[in-house]
Amino acid sequence: MSDMNALSAIREKFSGVITDDFEQNDRRAYITVPGKDVPAVCRYLFEHLGARLAIATGADTRSGIEILYHFMAPKDHRMITVRTLVKKTSPEIESIAVFLPAAEWIEREIYDLFGVTFIGHP
Repeated sequence: MSDMNALSAIREKFSGVITDDFEQNDRRAYITVPGKDVPAVCRYLFEHLGARLAIATGADTRSGIEILYHFMAPKDHRMITVRTLVKKTSPEIESIAVFLPAAEWIEREIYDLFGVTFIGHP
């Protein structure tokens, strides 16, 4: 990563899959990706950039179920949120708990609250 901050590194590595991103302020950023790309982006944040999963949240919107994975990038002193939308008719997404055990509990909570199936959840 050298002189590059975490957000710049993600933008560079995943430029082809990021559908939207914005910086709310100097300590908060959001990156939107398709559901199929969430595991790769989250794994990169965790394994390569040293970010820690703080929590994941879900929101029932008109367009679908929005899932937000909130990571703290300690070197940047910034919260980076990976956002995606799953269909209400078949709410499922690949689990990140496979490589990030801290996600196990919150994936179960999102399943209980919104009915989202996390494929491969341990």
